[in-house]
Amino acid sequence: MSNAALSPENRRRALTSMADTELDVLVIGAGVVGAGAALDAAGRGLRVGLVEARDLASGTSSRSSKLVHGGLRYLKQLHFPLVFEALRERSLILNKLCPHLAKPVEFIYPLERRGIDRVYVGAGVGVYDVLGAGRGVPSHHRHLSARKMLETFPGARKGAVHGGVKFYEGQLDDARHTMMLARTAAATGALVATSALVTGFLRDGNRVTGAVLRDLETGQEHEIRARRTINAAGVWTDELQDKAETKRQFRVRASKGVHVVVPRAAIDSRTGLITETEKSLLFIIPCPWSDDLWVIGTTDTPWQHDLAHPAATSRDIDYILGHANRLLAKPLTRDDVVGVYAGLRPLLAGESDDTSKLSREHTVVTAAPGLVLVAGGKYTTYRVMADDAVNEAVKDFPRPVARSNTRDQPLLGADGYQALWNNRANLAANAGLEVPVLEHLLGRYGSLVHELLDLIELDPELAEPLTHAPRYLKAEAYYAVSHEGALHLDDILTRRLRVSVDTWDRGTESAAEVAALVGPLLGWDAETAAYEVDRYRARVEAERESQVQPDDRTADAERLGAPEARVGAR
Repeated sequence: MSNAALSPENRRRALTSMADTELDVLVIGAGVVGAGAALDAAGRGLRVGLVEARDLASGTSSRSSKLVHGGLRYLKQLHFPLVFEALRERSLILNKLCPHLAKPVEFIYPLERRGIDRVYVGAGVGVYDVLGAGRGVPSHHRHLSARKMLETFPGARKGAVHGGVKFYEGQLDDARHTMMLARTAAATGALVATSALVTGFLRDGNRVTGAVLRDLETGQEHEIRARRTINAAGVWTDELQDKAETKRQFRVRASKGVHVVVPRAAIDSRTGLITETEKSLLFIIPCPWSDDLWVIGTTDTPWQHDLAHPAATSRDIDYILGHANRLLAKPLTRDDVVGVYAGLRPLLAGESDDTSKLSREHTVVTAAPGLVLVAGGKYTTYRVMADDAVNEAVKDFPRPVARSNTRDQPLLGADGYQALWNNRANLAANAGLEVPVLEHLLGRYGSLVHELLDLIELDPELAEPLTHAPRYLKAEAYYAVSHEGALHLDDILTRRLRVSVDTWDRGTESAAEVAALVGPLLGWDAETAAYEVDRYRARVEAERESQVQPDDRTADAERLGAPEARVGAR
């Protein structure tokens, strides 16, 4: 398998190649399910195109809770098959598919009510253990006394916690995982192009035979012919179905989930924490890409505004801080919040108006001859959704098609990762880097770390950290464009790096430095680079303003005041 780089030039070639031939499968939407479907189809020997209107993982797949989990909340709803399926997939992700990106993480469920909580929580986590036995993480939960609980969670509010139940989940940086799925699909033969907006569909009678794309970087139109098309557009599913002029067989409802990022020092705990709210569970999660941060969330409320840029409100942030503070001796305040992000869950509409009760299961249907739709589900089960979508697409294919092999196909960076980790001290010495820096790189790139080290060898200045975001090397920003498909400053600072949520200035101070680094790769002149910087800063300012608004309507209006990175995408 060749190691395909998602460079600007390869993107242009991919669009040209898609327009010059008939694809077997065109996948629309490069979130985790779309990228997974492209990898699945390419691995079966099909000629595949993957297109995305914005950036890889620019929607839901970069804004999750960063967990690979079975879903404790679904046990309460008695969704045992969904939990079992998710735990099986968790094991594959942690152990085989991407051990460089996903890691087990320890959690404690604090017991707030004497007696009843120990029985209730212990029983639930016990069932979780049974369903997940041997599936990627230590599967024996442990009950903690009040004293042992306080040793692990010294920052607990006095009288609020009477013990705990310790167990494990998995975690990963979702945006990097989705990007690596797309890169692995490209390395397997798929053609991948972002900034490619579907404006319509091609038809032969009532059969869908492809799509019309607009390259948002150049304005050029392309007609892409495909034997089968898969709509994996997430919260944009209904919008895309309207463009296809097909009858809606179900609806997708958007549920907003908000998270805040706070310093690790703000909460004195050695493990992650989970507490129950009136609607669901709230997680206090060790940040998967930084040892000095927590990610706290989430909310679950209907969203009926702009799908590309959901906005967190003041009420959302207060809700999260308030529920976390029930457990904390030293309450969190707004001054502790480093970053905030909001994402949308694509839920299958049901009879309930309460999004917390809508289905987290997925569905796959043939919406029209030649057009398959996949929607719903949860991040952890992306591979199952992708498999089901491709199976549906090829069930009446004119030639035999192999079965999915994604269960046994590690992502780029996985092969050889463990050996490199074991040898990280020598590797760091040879590269002239500190061991913690090398560990950081291995946790983001796995065995692809050699590509970054090669860049540093050619230009030693790339080994320097970014001035205002020192947890990242300059090489990482450069590599985001040369190999990882980033086309705009927002792609780099928000998804390839996490500067937009893990630095106090949210990336505004790093914007000019990064633009100077990547401008030559993207063909930016001084005016274009300055515009990218100004646009990024305007986006951050609009987000900050939205986060002091009282409701979704006013927050959405403030957020939409910032210009779109890709002209015409909105």
